[in-house]
Amino acid sequence: MNKIKKVALITGASAGLGQEFAKQLAGQGCDLVLVARRENLLENIATEIVENWPGTLITNIKADLSEPSAPREIFDELLDLGISPNYLINNAGSAGPDFFDEIPWEEHLNYMTLMQTSVAEMCHRFIPKMLSKKFGRVINVSSVAGRISRAGDCHYGPMKAYLVALSEALNASTHNHGVNVSALCPGFTHTDFHQVGDLEEMKENTPRFIWYSAQTVVQEGLRAVEKGRSIQVSGRLYRWIDPLFQSVWTRKIFQINRQ
Repeated sequence: MNKIKKVALITGASAGLGQEFAKQLAGQGCDLVLVARRENLLENIATEIVENWPGTLITNIKADLSEPSAPREIFDELLDLGISPNYLINNAGSAGPDFFDEIPWEEHLNYMTLMQTSVAEMCHRFIPKMLSKKFGRVINVSSVAGRISRAGDCHYGPMKAYLVALSEALNASTHNHGVNVSALCPGFTHTDFHQVGDLEEMKENTPRFIWYSAQTVVQEGLRAVEKGRSIQVSGRLYRWIDPLFQSVWTRKIFQINRQ
């Protein structure tokens, strides 16, 4: 009897951690559903994966998760195709605007939809089927930035903090039923996330030892969700300093407005 392959649904799969998740899960024998805004990049990644892991079935879905309708459309499309993911990797995201930028509020709302609401809805739509099959693995890609509040970060960090809280609550609710949910919290990671504007300059001005590879981050994330850890701070350095981030005194220092 042929063993039924597991299926991994990965958002933000066109680059960075999403692309690395796709490669590592394909290497573990999963078929893939890759979701991103840039269809041409999805096609390139799908070609590369099939060349390296022949027999991997890949479904590409072009979607923008800052659009409120995107999670439902993704769910409906997979339902029509008869695809029921066993893995859900909520990875789509961006640095986003400064909270006080003088741009229409709708742009801020779109950012919040991408970073927060879409993740909650993807979990809401896909986890029940996992529960019915008594198996599922969900990784919500958060950040070390979500582990501590700091002056000047009123968008990205708070959005990521929500993913930590959501993942903890979901895991507590589902892990006894075969579904593990984990918030993956990387620190500085070598991806194209930082290859724009001020972020690229910031990367060049920070020491190398605080940076980790995408391969390491994804390996630790997959290992953690398999073990049922609700939070995985990625990188030995960040795991060492994370308790300091949770200290009342450290939080007071980070919240000092240095502007």
